[in-house]
Amino acid sequence: MESRNFGERKMYKAICSDCGMECEVPFEPQEGRPVYCKDCYQKHRRY
Repeated sequence: MESRNFGERKMYKAICSDCGMECEVPFEPQEGRPVYCKDCYQKHRRY
């Protein structure tokens, strides 16, 4: 299987909407939309 290398992904600093911890996400946070850290995201993820 071929590995795709798109280079370094730009990360944006954000504050988790649940726990309030600072985290980094691979998208630009938008006002009015919740952002979750890795741990809180797992709790909110839909299966």
